[in-house]
Amino acid sequence: MSDVSNPGNAKPKKDKERPKNAEPEIMEKIVSLCKQRGFVFQSSEIYGGLKSCYDYGPLGAELKRNVKAEWWRTMVHGREDVVGLDASIIMHPNVWRASGHLAGFTDPMVDCKDCKERGRADKWPVVPTDTEVEYKVIVDHQTGKKETRKAAVGKLGIVCPNCGSPNLSDIRRFNMMFRTSLGSIDPIETIAARLENKALQGDELRKVLSEAMDETAVYLRPETAQAMFTNFLNVQISSRLKPPFGIAQQGKSFRNEITVEHFTFRSCEFEQMEMEYFVPPPQYAEEGKDDMYYYNYWRQERLNWYSSLGIRKEKLRLREHVGSELAHYAKACSDVEYEYPWGWGELEGIAHRTDYDLKAHEKASGKKLTFFDSQKNAHYHPYVIEPAAGADRATLAFLIDAYVEEPPPPGTTEGRTVLRLSPRLAPTKVAIFPLVKKDGMPEAARAIMGRFFKQQIKAVYDEKDAIGRRYRRQDECGTPYCITVDGQTAQDETVTLRERDSMKQERIKVEDAVEIIQKRLQA
Repeated sequence: MSDVSNPGNAKPKKDKERPKNAEPEIMEKIVSLCKQRGFVFQSSEIYGGLKSCYDYGPLGAELKRNVKAEWWRTMVHGREDVVGLDASIIMHPNVWRASGHLAGFTDPMVDCKDCKERGRADKWPVVPTDTEVEYKVIVDHQTGKKETRKAAVGKLGIVCPNCGSPNLSDIRRFNMMFRTSLGSIDPIETIAARLENKALQGDELRKVLSEAMDETAVYLRPETAQAMFTNFLNVQISSRLKPPFGIAQQGKSFRNEITVEHFTFRSCEFEQMEMEYFVPPPQYAEEGKDDMYYYNYWRQERLNWYSSLGIRKEKLRLREHVGSELAHYAKACSDVEYEYPWGWGELEGIAHRTDYDLKAHEKASGKKLTFFDSQKNAHYHPYVIEPAAGADRATLAFLIDAYVEEPPPPGTTEGRTVLRLSPRLAPTKVAIFPLVKKDGMPEAARAIMGRFFKQQIKAVYDEKDAIGRRYRRQDECGTPYCITVDGQTAQDETVTLRERDSMKQERIKVEDAVEIIQKRLQA
């Protein structure tokens, strides 16, 4: 996730690795469910929407918060060697110069002149130069009529992935960082003053414009990692930690992507969950616990985290980067991949970044960023192992993996759609129903709601429609437990507890309801 020299450079997957079930069928159902039940909405929808930007609704906000909370509990609260950080989104522009983002955080952009597809040249199908290819182009968009054409592949050695055409634009460098300005003076005023009474063109004009904008230019961070490197000594000294130790952070990042795809899988605004784990370099490592030991340790830890929260193990894998996939600073890198409906894709990256970042910031800032090991009487730059996950991408994976369409049980005609989310992630933990809206049942149900609210357990009340439809509604929301107040409740102070996945029902005491749910949520 923090690759500077070659961002987003995962090796294209072969067709045989892609499942035959088409993305549109499953993903359209999931996207529809997300809107209907309040997980995810298109941003600015009433104005036609904004491409690649999404808003999390009531259930989506809870689900994403639960994903982040589980990550924080595991990575920070469950360990004594990792502490947290919450750094500013806007940092000094020299941070991005030192890290290489300003110079190297670009993608090669290319356009198809026939179908107008736009994308990254390094992701388009490779075909030997001068090879003659046959492709089809739509010539009448109203009828969808296509025309077959032939042409030779040009010097780029690629063809359009949409129509197969080799008729492409030149490659242009696409800057992935969002630039804005910081200061009291509008940059337009500065630009206007620089250009007044001057007739400039071409490179000379671009130079003047660039210099004028650079005076107040700052950038929205494309990753959270750099703040953990620049704060390395602040955290180390104030927390009195020694390697191996980690700094964890969650927060928004922004990347001006050429192409956005697969719902919330790739978007311009996203939230990261990253940790920089500082370890002694090989010459100062404990025997048996060198930098590669910790790299392999975190690879397995992060893979296990997803399965511990309910993702099927057969849908997860670790893929090691090889050859040109590795960033210039990386000693090793692996992706935790999930088998999405469109194929295997990155869920989280675990990178061995060596001591590149600390040395780069030390050189650019003139401030020493070393750790003094009093036992070894040595100053050194720690190596860094970086597990970097996306909160949005993880949330999407949990949603996709939990989505199940069950056939009708024998003797019935109605199946059900259910989100089998881990109870720890479920947006709502328990739904409480009165069987009917009379005979004191609504009041009794509301009283039970109060018990859950007092313990700060997310609960919802629902009295609309038949009880079966209410169960189905909560199944689609991923709610693991439902409690129904009925006529027997007034007689013996018991209610029906219904479990989402098995649909089993049991009678429990009202006074025990909160404790029972608490124990099951912690299981």
